[in-house]
Amino acid sequence: VPLWVASTIVFHFVLFGTVAQKMGLGKLFVDVSTVIAGRFMGGPAKVSVVSSALMGTISGSSVANVVSTGALTIPNMKRLGYPGYFAGAVEAAASAGGQITPPIMGAAAFIMAEFLQIPYSQIVIAAAAPAFMHYLGVFTIVHFEAKRLGLQGEPAENIPRAVDVIKRGWPTALPLVVLLYVLFSGYTPYMAAFWAITTCIVVGLINPMHRMSLKDLADAFYEGGRNALAVGAICAAVGIIVAVITLTGLAFRMGFMVTNAAQSIGSALHLLLTFGPIELLTQQNLTLFLSMLFIGIACILMGAGIPTTALYIMLVTVAQPAFSTLGVPPLATHLFVFYYGIIAEVTPPVCTSAYAAAAIANANPWRTGLMAFRLSCGKILVPFVFCYSPALLLVLPEYTWLEFFHTAVTCAIGVALLGIAFTGFMNAPLSMPLRFLLGFAGLASVHPNPWTDVLALVIAAPIVAHQYLFKRTKPAGAV
Repeated sequence: VPLWVASTIVFHFVLFGTVAQKMGLGKLFVDVSTVIAGRFMGGPAKVSVVSSALMGTISGSSVANVVSTGALTIPNMKRLGYPGYFAGAVEAAASAGGQITPPIMGAAAFIMAEFLQIPYSQIVIAAAAPAFMHYLGVFTIVHFEAKRLGLQGEPAENIPRAVDVIKRGWPTALPLVVLLYVLFSGYTPYMAAFWAITTCIVVGLINPMHRMSLKDLADAFYEGGRNALAVGAICAAVGIIVAVITLTGLAFRMGFMVTNAAQSIGSALHLLLTFGPIELLTQQNLTLFLSMLFIGIACILMGAGIPTTALYIMLVTVAQPAFSTLGVPPLATHLFVFYYGIIAEVTPPVCTSAYAAAAIANANPWRTGLMAFRLSCGKILVPFVFCYSPALLLVLPEYTWLEFFHTAVTCAIGVALLGIAFTGFMNAPLSMPLRFLLGFAGLASVHPNPWTDVLALVIAAPIVAHQYLFKRTKPAGAV
């Protein structure tokens, strides 16, 4: 299955991404991001987040996103006053969301659709809300870090007029519109990619604002083919390993070991977290949490030396039996492994996205990687949310819109609180005990339990109210 997907679907989408960037879609994303976020506090960093999110819609490569958008956004962040390591970390963390941002996600997402035997369009819908939470986490930390440092937005003369951006760039957005239309009309993913590539070529050759030469087109095809070959080689090798793991029954034995260890530890913790009639976490929820923790750590450790696609294919065979016994839907299980495999890209010691950003920022790679990991708090937290409450994935029929909105709102609040706790600043500096309490409230709010929601509200509301009612903004290092 992996090799078939790589040779058909993945190849077409990788080719679309390279051709779309050559015909000017990437520049349109940067210009739109500047119009949207450039004028606000910490503008260049927010432009980096928005442009990386938009670039992620056409590229499933984190490093490619860093290189394409970071060359512009990182120097702008440093010029405004952000430290080099922080500027690189913002770009790395935002670009690492490229593989989880629909409609074009990492190669593993296409393999996931074949494993689960569901349309790729369902993967796209399911990944939308979790991807938003990732960028919300990065955006929150960027905003309050800018507030802490007293940084301003871009000067008005550096921001293009929205009308000019639309007039100049609207033709380059047509291929993405065609891709989404064909994909959600029920056609196969490679049919959608085919028509999107065709639209790219036509628009690129006739668009007077950003005309693509035949050499540009040839370079795009060459680069796309080279990138797709790398994915195909990985899938071919990993397919053999997965076959061995599956046929020998090793996957089920390893899954049983994970759940057995989680049950043993969970039963002990359950006694500590039960206060009379109030049960903050059931034993099943604790077992699930520990199982996810073990699998997540394995993903991060193995991701230090294995590409995301290979890691997903290998570890999902272990996670599926473990999570299915705990009632987690298969789609949530697959997305959990996929997300945590990508987190390895911003986790030292081997964090390719952070290294690429650090090189552009002339910053310490290790420090850049650690900050990028902190900035990725949303991506770290969200997989736990959609395993506990799969309503966040939208496509599962057994959940209602009300459950989705409740889960999405509490998750967004939790991600924002965690970002504030990491920054240590809201409207004034936060002491370490207050940061700890806000972090705890953020973690509590994402669990789908009324008691934990109330607990998070009781803890966070007084701190937030005190910051905005009785504190004046005092930047720690205004520039």
